[in-house]
Amino acid sequence: MTRAVPYRLTRAGIVMTPDPGDPNEAEGVLNPGSGRGPDGELYLLPRLVAAGNVSRVGLARVVVEGGVPVGVVREGVVLAPDRGWERGADHAGVEDPRITWIDVLGLHVMTYVAFGPLGPRTALAVSDDLRTWRRLGPALFRYQDDLDTDLNLFHNKDTVFFPEPVRAPDGTEALAVLHRPMWDLGETRPGQGVRLPAGVEDPRQSVWISYVPLAAVLADVGNLTLWEHHRFVAGPQFAFEELKIGGGPPPLRVPEGWLVLHHGVTGVIDDAFAQQQNVNYAAGALLLDAADPGRVLARTSEPLLAPETADERSGIVPNVVFPTAIEQIDGRHFVFYGMADSKIGVALLERSDATSSP
Repeated sequence: MTRAVPYRLTRAGIVMTPDPGDPNEAEGVLNPGSGRGPDGELYLLPRLVAAGNVSRVGLARVVVEGGVPVGVVREGVVLAPDRGWERGADHAGVEDPRITWIDVLGLHVMTYVAFGPLGPRTALAVSDDLRTWRRLGPALFRYQDDLDTDLNLFHNKDTVFFPEPVRAPDGTEALAVLHRPMWDLGETRPGQGVRLPAGVEDPRQSVWISYVPLAAVLADVGNLTLWEHHRFVAGPQFAFEELKIGGGPPPLRVPEGWLVLHHGVTGVIDDAFAQQQNVNYAAGALLLDAADPGRVLARTSEPLLAPETADERSGIVPNVVFPTAIEQIDGRHFVFYGMADSKIGVALLERSDATSSP
């Protein structure tokens, strides 16, 4: 494992705050996906939270001044919890979109959390213009006997696809996806408790990887939902991620391999599905092997960005820095992140051992 992750994050401002006149944003705007539209413009797809913690996915064009994102122009809602499996008896939501442009498919691939009858479940949708999304349905995990469990039993969040094909463990060309299983079945059926796969000893939520054969997806894009070759990647290791870790924006190809910004969490979670009040979310980074993205080459022992400003420390869920999107603007990379589950901030991503961006 190399000794350092040679990247840093530097705050560049706030790009989106809730519109007090829009009931869809009553409880915050946060955790956006992103992408370039056919018009070449940069768009955020933020999570918009209405009263009662009901989330939708919006569309907002990014305003850039002097090469830095400074605001947005709202262009409506593109995904709402209007399917039965995205709604429960007393809750609903399509949450935390992560969006990857996969060039070999010619599509934006969105993973999002459907907050349905049994709790949070990863789902997928695709689009060629960021405005019209076609649902592919919930992610499905092929059974893997060596794990001695069915990953479909568990809630799963923080899922995001790599932007280009890699080799799966069986050597086939595949699309890779990071995800974060939640092992406490008691959250779904009280009394069942934590059930760990074979070979897993740490119950804390961690980053895993799965694969989808590229040939199957090229034959039918619906196969994007069928994941296989599941494998542990990284779990909590350092003080800022003592409680759990989870993936962030789409992995970024850098000279060292794949740069994965992730969040590390400390504190206490009272109810896995509630808006937390006693946690601290900070942003760190993993470097994954270019040829084998399930292998960690290096990771940050301290956060690249932690909640320090008033907007990061005070909000619907205080003390949160939650990175979810990376985009290149005028040759520099910027990271968009949720601030205390209430606003959206932006930070410059650059190498810490040079003056140039990754």
